[in-house]
Amino acid sequence: MTVNDLPAVNATLNFIATCFLLSGWIAIKLRHNQRVHTWMMVCALVSSAAFLSCYLYYHAHAGSTPYQGQGPLRLLYFAILLTHIPLAGLMVPFILAAVYFAWRGKFSTHTRITRYLWPVWMYVSVTGVVIYLMLYRL
Repeated sequence: MTVNDLPAVNATLNFIATCFLLSGWIAIKLRHNQRVHTWMMVCALVSSAAFLSCYLYYHAHAGSTPYQGQGPLRLLYFAILLTHIPLAGLMVPFILAAVYFAWRGKFSTHTRITRYLWPVWMYVSVTGVVIYLMLYRL
């Protein structure tokens, strides 16, 4: 494996995080299974942390890759990117807060945070895969 393989690894980790996030949501909202929810969310956290590590390593060694597309796809790419980047940065402290409150058993506070955090985390995970596809596969 080389540094050039990491964008595909990153997209895979984002996809895995998306699957765990969705599974965790289903476990708590539809099945009311706190144990499964906890494990799914821990797995989402681990896969997102692994993504962040690989992402930072890749960009430290490979730099940035400019988008080569033109026309409406270029506008779409930058619209997604301009929402994805700030949301990705902003969600980190909220993830840490949500984990902290769940760990301390303060589930009402945890729920208040995750009501907004979960859709943002899903958006960032899904758009991470979309950005990869648009940048490396189209």
